[in-house]
Parts: sequence; structure tokens; C-alpha cells
Amino acid sequence: MKHPIFQSVHSSWFSILEPLEDSILATFDVVGKGEYIPTVDRILAPLSTSLDEVKVVIVGQDPYPNADYADGYAFSVRTEVSPLPASLVNIFKELESDLGTSMPADGNLERWSRQGVLLINRTLTTVPGESHAHQRSGWMAITEVIIREVASKGAVGILWGGNAQQMSDYFDSSRVIKSAHPSPLSSYRGFFGSKPFSQCNEMLAQAGKTQISW
Repeated sequence: MKHPIFQSVHSSWFSILEPLEDSILATFDVVGKGEYIPTVDRILAPLSTSLDEVKVVIVGQDPYPNADYADGYAFSVRTEVSPLPASLVNIFKELESDLGTSMPADGNLERWSRQGVLLINRTLTTVPGESHAHQRSGWMAITEVIIREVASKGAVGILWGGNAQQMSDYFDSSRVIKSAHPSPLSSYRGFFGSKPFSQCNEMLAQAGKTQISW
């Protein structure tokens, strides 16, 4: 696993990824023939957290089509990015409503990742300026294996939108949270008011696990 795409992957994932290595490299060979985002070293960045530490997974669709936004982690952007993407603004609005917290200072969600939240998109790359450009490239079969693995270990699944909810059967019914996507197109159809953060922490507490400091 010496290809740059695996650069940021924690070694605990290698046993899961080794059977997928040929598929990962073949998919990257296809998307890498043209423009793509995020950069190669960020495509699998969510797997920098040890597999054994993952206790929550938030499933996104594909990277932000804005090259300045796409950074590998679902819904996250780099610390210096401003203004924030609309979906992330809505996530923070719901966080504020749910837990009474103030609006975070920036949109970098790696602070969640360091606490065991896997922020993974179903499709890992796209073309700058286009959404869903690589939806049929092969990434979804690969990320399904990753999501299935963490679900089998008892992770809480936060599944926003129909694409993410295709993964719901892999999670224990007592550890899955589903709602509309936080996109401006769908956020008022059930995302706002869904209280995913408090629900998640309650599920973690019931399982005897440390809650997330959202």
C-alpha cells in the first residue's frame, strides 16, 4: 500500500483495505486521468483515525464541488475557508439548536474525527465545479465496505439523505440516526429539528462510550 492515496491512512485499516487495494487503485486510475478533487493524499484522509477508535460515522454524498472546499472529510473544510458551504452552515445551525452551543469558529471538522467520528463520503472524488461527477466510478462499492466494517463494530450511524441511508441496514437499529440532508434544498424537510448530535451522544452513553464534544 505504497501509493500516495494511502499516505494518510492509519495502519489499523490496512487489513480492511488490502482486499480492496486493486479496486481502489483502478478507480483512482480512472478518475485521475482528468481533473479531480480533493488532492490524492486527501482522498482517504478520513481513515487517518484508528479503526478501533471509530464510534460514530457521518456519511456524506461526495466532495464539495468547490476545489477550495473539498478536503477529504465529509462536510468539512479547511480552517481558513470562509464563507462556509451552505450545508455546513445548516449543520452548525442544527448543532446550535440541538445542544445550545455557539457557532464554531471554523468549518474544520477534524476535531470530530480525532474523537472517533468517521466523516466519509460515499463517493470520494469529483470534478471541480461538478457534483456527482464520479458517482459511477467505483468508489461507492469501496466506501460501502468501510461503512459496513465500522457498523459491524457497533458505531452509531448518522445518515443524512437518501444516498447515505442506503447504508442503514448495516447498523443496529438502536444505533442509527436518519434525516433529510442538510443541503439548502432539503434541510427544511426534516433535517432541522432532527437533533442528531444529542441523539448520538445518548446512544454512546447507553453503550458506555465517551460522548462527542461537538
